[in-house]
Amino acid sequence: MSTASVTRAEYCVIACAEAWRGNGEVLASPMGLIPSFGARLAKRTFSPDLLLTDGEAMLVGLDGTAEGWLPYRRHLTMVTGGKRHVMMGASQIDRFGNQNISCIGDWEQPVRQLLGVRGAPVNTLNNPVSYWIPRHSARVFVERVDMVSGVGHDRAREAGVTRYHRLPRVVSDLGVFDFTGPGQSMRLASVHPGVTVGQVRAATGFELAADGEVPFTREPDAQELRLIREVIDPKGLREREVRG
Repeated sequence: MSTASVTRAEYCVIACAEAWRGNGEVLASPMGLIPSFGARLAKRTFSPDLLLTDGEAMLVGLDGTAEGWLPYRRHLTMVTGGKRHVMMGASQIDRFGNQNISCIGDWEQPVRQLLGVRGAPVNTLNNPVSYWIPRHSARVFVERVDMVSGVGHDRAREAGVTRYHRLPRVVSDLGVFDFTGPGQSMRLASVHPGVTVGQVRAATGFELAADGEVPFTREPDAQELRLIREVIDPKGLREREVRG
């Protein structure tokens, strides 16, 4: 499979799927189209023990058919017990993984009201949380978030709540990031083919750690590409969210 035949959106699906590699029997909670495709791909290939949800009160199979009931109390038990791995979005995210989905601007008089903190604090302090950002820019990757919704590494350390705090990865339309930089800061782990390190740095509002020559995001194999195109997303909806 040549690199030229794989689209940017498909690399993003692969990168999101990799977030759940090795997770075992946990509830995958993808928020967004590309993360949802990634979770389904992971379950069909290298993470068969993943549990998928319809986002409401049911556990579902690979075809979306309900397989079990997931009452809210049981859902919260999985959250607080660390048996859930969420992939959320972020209107802003900083170098330590503090996430904002609440408001833009000063809290006293914000220029834009967003979703509110929702479940982000509980998620980030109790179970693994990764992030998907479909439009990588310096407006999203910021030096300091306007309000903390999801808790980053620096604030978790300050508050002494690191026992269950884990941010495995961030995936954007430009690359993949982890938090193995200095002081658990964000590090550029890979760039998607067709993207340069310089492009990523120019679109990031803080100094981004990187180790030597940054690799490309891994290629999907033939089976994964077939599953993405023919089984998981035959309508090609992924291409509407991410354009190369």
